[in-house]
Amino acid sequence: MQTDILLREDRGAVARLTLNSPKSLNALSDAMLAALQAEFDRLADDTTIRAIVLAGAGKAFCAGHDLKEMTAGRAAADGGAAYFADLFARCAAMMQTIPRLPQPVIAEVHGIATAAGCQLVASCDMAVAAEGTRFGVNGVNIGLFCSTPMVALSRNIPRKQAFEMLTTGAFIEADRAADLGLVNRVVPHDALEAEAMGLAGTVAAKLGSAVRIGKRAFYDQLQMPLDAAYAHTGEVMVENMLNRDTEEGIAAFIDKRAPAWQQ
Repeated sequence: MQTDILLREDRGAVARLTLNSPKSLNALSDAMLAALQAEFDRLADDTTIRAIVLAGAGKAFCAGHDLKEMTAGRAAADGGAAYFADLFARCAAMMQTIPRLPQPVIAEVHGIATAAGCQLVASCDMAVAAEGTRFGVNGVNIGLFCSTPMVALSRNIPRKQAFEMLTTGAFIEADRAADLGLVNRVVPHDALEAEAMGLAGTVAAKLGSAVRIGKRAFYDQLQMPLDAAYAHTGEVMVENMLNRDTEEGIAAFIDKRAPAWQQ
């Protein structure tokens, strides 16, 4: 699939999606949200793809919501209340689709990731950032507290650091983002794509069925008390062990050979 606003390139078992609205710093416009949701829905059913990389064209990864569209929405008779409610609901649905996808999603971030753009990074399963990338939830600077971006951000980094970002509107640099756990690693800009694609390739080379059930269990157990999490993941381990490809993987390890997986 290739459209003007979102590009997809499949490289083996890795799908590379590129936000392609550089003039707006890849803002999450109505069109961009719709394109992302549609493509994620397609990928959810694509068993040939085992990892996804999400990147941005131009000088930035994503600058968040399209403020010009939001301003236009105020022209409605209700002052924009219905439009804004629908916008934030659509954005929340798209963000929640990412952890629900069977494939791990890796954000490839450069330039800036602000407001809902920072939320997008936080919603991905992993992230690789270029040196010099800046992250922020800066809405408070214009009188709009980043309440929805806060949901993903506060589930990625420690509470006090998230609250400081939200209330000061200050940026953090890539190295700080890595220290806090918002991104996995920071690399020189000219190595960014290779690093993100390399990480995706490593994940895609694993047994797809194991990664699928593992990703689902990872997010499920995070919402559970400790005892329930162990009970649930024990059941998942049983499911995984009964997989014939897992049996083959264990046998191959014992025999010191490459596994002949079918999935």
